[in-house]
Amino acid sequence: MPSQILSPKRKAISDSSRAMFIWIAAMSAVVGVCAVVAIFLARQIEFKGRVVGEMTKTADTLAKNNKVAKELTSNVGVLETNASLNSIKANSDENALQVVLDALPADRNPLALGASLQQSLLSGINGLSVESLTVDPEGEKSEGNADTKDRGKINFDLQVSASNANTIKEMLVRFEKSIRVIDIDSVVIERGDDRYLATIKGHAYYQPAKEVSLGQKTVPAQKGGR
Repeated sequence: MPSQILSPKRKAISDSSRAMFIWIAAMSAVVGVCAVVAIFLARQIEFKGRVVGEMTKTADTLAKNNKVAKELTSNVGVLETNASLNSIKANSDENALQVVLDALPADRNPLALGASLQQSLLSGINGLSVESLTVDPEGEKSEGNADTKDRGKINFDLQVSASNANTIKEMLVRFEKSIRVIDIDSVVIERGDDRYLATIKGHAYYQPAKEVSLGQKTVPAQKGGR
Protein backbone atom coordinates (compact mmCIF):
# COMPACT_ATOMS: atom_id res chain seq x y z
CA MET A 1 0.00 0.00 0.00
CA PRO A 2 1.46 3.37 -1.00
CA SER A 3 2.63 5.65 1.82
CA GLN A 4 0.40 8.47 0.54
CA ILE A 5 -2.76 6.52 1.34
CA LEU A 6 -3.97 7.31 4.85
CA SER A 7 -5.00 4.58 7.19
CA PRO A 8 -8.70 4.52 8.13
CA LYS A 9 -7.84 5.76 11.62
CA ARG A 10 -5.84 8.74 10.40
CA LYS A 11 -8.55 9.55 7.83
CA ALA A 12 -11.16 9.55 10.56
CA ILE A 13 -9.01 11.92 12.67
CA SER A 14 -8.53 14.24 9.68
CA ASP A 15 -12.26 14.30 8.93
CA SER A 16 -13.03 15.02 12.58
CA SER A 17 -10.51 17.89 12.67
CA ARG A 18 -11.99 19.35 9.50
CA ALA A 19 -15.52 19.14 10.92
CA MET A 20 -14.38 20.69 14.19
CA PHE A 21 -12.74 23.57 12.30
CA ILE A 22 -15.88 24.17 10.26
CA TRP A 23 -18.02 24.08 13.44
CA ILE A 24 -15.73 26.53 15.26
CA ALA A 25 -15.67 28.88 12.25
CA ALA A 26 -19.47 28.74 12.00
CA MET A 27 -19.89 29.41 15.73
CA SER A 28 -17.41 32.28 15.53
CA ALA A 29 -19.42 33.80 12.70
CA VAL A 30 -22.64 33.38 14.69
CA VAL A 31 -21.07 34.96 17.78
CA GLY A 32 -19.76 37.84 15.64
CA VAL A 33 -23.18 38.46 14.10
CA CYS A 34 -24.82 38.31 17.54
CA ALA A 35 -22.28 40.82 18.90
CA VAL A 36 -22.95 43.24 16.04
CA VAL A 37 -26.71 42.88 16.49
CA ALA A 38 -26.37 43.37 20.27
CA ILE A 39 -24.30 46.56 19.80
CA PHE A 40 -26.81 47.86 17.27
CA LEU A 41 -29.77 47.15 19.56
CA ALA A 42 -27.97 48.71 22.53
CA ARG A 43 -27.33 51.89 20.54
CA GLN A 44 -30.94 51.98 19.37
CA ILE A 45 -32.21 51.60 22.92
CA GLU A 46 -29.85 54.34 24.14
CA PHE A 47 -30.84 56.64 21.25
CA LYS A 48 -34.56 56.13 21.81
CA GLY A 49 -34.03 56.75 25.51
CA ARG A 50 -32.46 60.14 24.75
CA VAL A 51 -35.28 60.96 22.32
CA VAL A 52 -37.85 60.16 24.99
CA GLY A 53 -35.89 62.29 27.46
CA GLU A 54 -35.89 65.30 25.12
CA MET A 55 -39.60 64.82 24.40
CA THR A 56 -40.29 64.77 28.14
CA LYS A 57 -38.33 68.01 28.61
CA THR A 58 -40.29 69.64 25.76
CA ALA A 59 -43.61 68.48 27.21
CA ASP A 60 -42.65 69.89 30.63
CA THR A 61 -41.67 73.23 29.07
CA LEU A 62 -44.95 73.45 27.15
CA ALA A 63 -46.90 72.63 30.30
CA LYS A 64 -45.10 75.41 32.22
CA ASN A 65 -45.68 77.87 29.37
CA ASN A 66 -49.38 77.02 29.27
CA LYS A 67 -49.59 77.62 33.02
CA VAL A 68 -47.85 80.99 32.69
CA ALA A 69 -50.14 81.94 29.77
CA LYS A 70 -53.22 81.21 31.88
CA GLU A 71 -51.82 83.27 34.76
CA LEU A 72 -51.02 86.13 32.36
CA THR A 73 -54.55 86.05 30.95
CA SER A 74 -55.92 86.20 34.47
CA ASN A 75 -53.64 89.13 35.37
CA VAL A 76 -54.69 91.02 32.23
CA GLY A 77 -58.31 90.58 33.26
CA VAL A 78 -57.51 92.06 36.68
CA LEU A 79 -55.75 95.04 35.08
CA GLU A 80 -58.70 95.74 32.80
CA THR A 81 -60.96 96.17 35.83
CA ASN A 82 -58.42 98.07 37.96
CA ALA A 83 -60.05 101.27 39.23
CA SER A 84 -56.79 103.22 39.41
CA LEU A 85 -55.88 102.45 35.80
CA ASN A 86 -59.37 103.28 34.59
CA SER A 87 -59.27 106.61 36.40
CA ILE A 88 -56.18 107.84 34.51
CA LYS A 89 -57.13 106.73 30.98
CA ALA A 90 -56.51 109.33 28.31
CA ASN A 91 -60.10 108.90 27.09
CA SER A 92 -63.06 106.75 28.10
CA ASP A 93 -62.92 104.63 24.92
CA GLU A 94 -59.46 103.27 25.72
CA ASN A 95 -58.82 99.96 27.42
CA ALA A 96 -57.30 100.25 30.89
CA LEU A 97 -54.45 98.05 29.67
CA GLN A 98 -53.45 100.85 27.28
CA VAL A 99 -52.33 102.86 30.32
CA VAL A 100 -49.72 100.17 31.04
CA LEU A 101 -48.56 100.21 27.42
CA ASP A 102 -48.28 104.00 27.52
CA ALA A 103 -46.32 103.84 30.78
CA LEU A 104 -43.75 101.43 29.34
CA PRO A 105 -43.82 101.27 25.51
CA ALA A 106 -42.51 98.24 23.67
CA ASP A 107 -40.16 100.15 21.34
CA ARG A 108 -37.62 102.99 21.54
CA ASN A 109 -39.39 105.56 19.28
CA PRO A 110 -37.56 108.77 20.34
CA LEU A 111 -39.89 110.91 18.20
CA ALA A 112 -42.89 109.71 20.22
CA LEU A 113 -41.08 110.54 23.46
CA GLY A 114 -40.27 114.05 22.26
CA ALA A 115 -43.87 114.63 21.19
CA SER A 116 -45.16 113.27 24.50
CA LEU A 117 -42.89 115.58 26.49
CA GLN A 118 -44.00 118.64 24.56
CA GLN A 119 -47.71 117.87 24.31
CA SER A 120 -48.42 116.20 27.65
CA LEU A 121 -45.87 117.53 30.13
CA LEU A 122 -44.71 120.92 28.87
CA SER A 123 -47.79 122.41 27.23
CA GLY A 124 -50.42 124.40 29.08
CA ILE A 125 -48.11 125.75 31.80
CA ASN A 126 -48.49 129.52 31.94
CA GLY A 127 -45.20 131.37 31.64
CA LEU A 128 -43.16 128.33 30.61
CA SER A 129 -41.16 128.43 27.38
CA VAL A 130 -39.31 125.46 25.87
CA GLU A 131 -35.91 126.71 24.76
CA SER A 132 -34.60 123.35 23.50
CA LEU A 133 -35.41 119.65 23.64
CA THR A 134 -33.08 116.92 22.41
CA VAL A 135 -33.88 113.21 22.55
CA ASP A 136 -31.10 110.66 22.00
CA PRO A 137 -32.17 108.66 18.91
CA GLU A 138 -30.04 105.63 19.80
CA GLY A 139 -31.01 104.78 23.34
CA GLU A 140 -29.14 102.36 25.57
CA LYS A 141 -29.66 99.40 27.87
CA SER A 142 -30.62 100.17 31.43
CA GLU A 143 -28.04 99.24 34.08
CA GLY A 144 -30.37 99.40 37.06
CA ASN A 145 -31.53 96.67 39.41
CA ALA A 146 -33.14 93.35 38.51
CA ASP A 147 -36.46 95.09 37.79
CA THR A 148 -35.00 97.43 35.17
CA LYS A 149 -32.00 95.56 33.71
CA ASP A 150 -33.98 94.29 30.70
CA ARG A 151 -35.43 97.70 29.89
CA GLY A 152 -34.14 100.10 27.28
CA LYS A 153 -33.38 103.69 28.21
CA ILE A 154 -33.80 106.90 26.17
CA ASN A 155 -31.90 109.97 27.33
CA PHE A 156 -33.14 113.51 26.77
CA ASP A 157 -31.88 117.05 27.42
CA LEU A 158 -34.40 119.80 28.09
CA GLN A 159 -33.98 123.52 28.63
CA VAL A 160 -36.91 125.72 29.65
CA SER A 161 -37.34 129.26 30.89
CA ALA A 162 -40.01 130.70 33.15
CA SER A 163 -40.94 133.98 34.75
CA ASN A 164 -40.85 132.51 38.26
CA ALA A 165 -39.61 129.44 40.10
CA ASN A 166 -43.11 128.08 40.82
CA THR A 167 -43.66 127.58 37.10
CA ILE A 168 -40.62 125.32 36.91
CA LYS A 169 -41.80 123.53 40.04
CA GLU A 170 -45.17 122.86 38.37
CA MET A 171 -43.36 121.34 35.40
CA LEU A 172 -41.30 119.04 37.64
CA VAL A 173 -44.47 117.93 39.44
CA ARG A 174 -45.90 116.94 36.05
CA PHE A 175 -42.82 114.82 35.38
CA GLU A 176 -43.31 113.13 38.74
CA LYS A 177 -46.97 112.33 38.00
CA SER A 178 -46.37 111.26 34.41
CA ILE A 179 -47.96 107.98 33.36
CA ARG A 180 -44.83 107.12 31.43
CA VAL A 181 -41.87 106.21 33.62
CA ILE A 182 -39.46 109.18 33.48
CA ASP A 183 -36.44 109.68 35.75
CA ILE A 184 -34.76 113.06 36.18
CA ASP A 185 -30.98 112.76 36.41
CA SER A 186 -30.13 116.39 37.08
CA VAL A 187 -31.75 119.83 37.29
CA VAL A 188 -29.77 123.05 37.10
CA ILE A 189 -31.70 126.30 37.66
CA GLU A 190 -30.15 129.67 36.90
CA ARG A 191 -31.70 133.06 37.45
CA GLY A 192 -31.32 135.77 34.83
CA ASP A 193 -32.43 139.38 34.86
CA ASP A 194 -36.14 138.63 34.65
CA ARG A 195 -36.46 134.84 34.04
CA TYR A 196 -35.37 131.51 35.41
CA LEU A 197 -33.53 129.08 33.14
CA ALA A 198 -33.73 125.36 33.96
CA THR A 199 -31.52 122.72 32.30
CA ILE A 200 -32.81 119.19 32.83
CA LYS A 201 -31.25 115.86 31.98
CA GLY A 202 -33.40 112.76 32.26
CA HIS A 203 -34.38 109.48 30.68
CA ALA A 204 -37.45 107.40 29.93
CA TYR A 205 -37.76 103.64 29.67
CA TYR A 206 -39.16 101.17 27.18
CA GLN A 207 -39.57 97.42 27.45
CA PRO A 208 -38.59 95.53 24.27
CA ALA A 209 -41.26 93.05 23.25
CA LYS A 210 -40.59 89.40 24.06
CA GLU A 211 -40.68 86.89 21.22
CA VAL A 212 -41.76 83.31 21.73
CA SER A 213 -40.86 80.80 19.04
CA LEU A 214 -40.81 77.04 18.68
CA GLY A 215 -37.63 75.49 17.34
CA GLN A 216 -36.40 72.07 16.38
CA LYS A 217 -33.78 70.01 18.15
CA THR A 218 -31.92 67.16 16.48
CA VAL A 219 -30.93 64.27 18.70
CA PRO A 220 -27.63 62.77 17.41
CA ALA A 221 -27.60 59.06 16.68
CA GLN A 222 -24.73 58.61 19.12
CA LYS A 223 -24.28 60.26 22.50
CA GLY A 224 -22.01 63.27 22.24
CA GLY A 225 -22.82 63.77 18.55
CA ARG A 226 -20.13 61.40 17.35
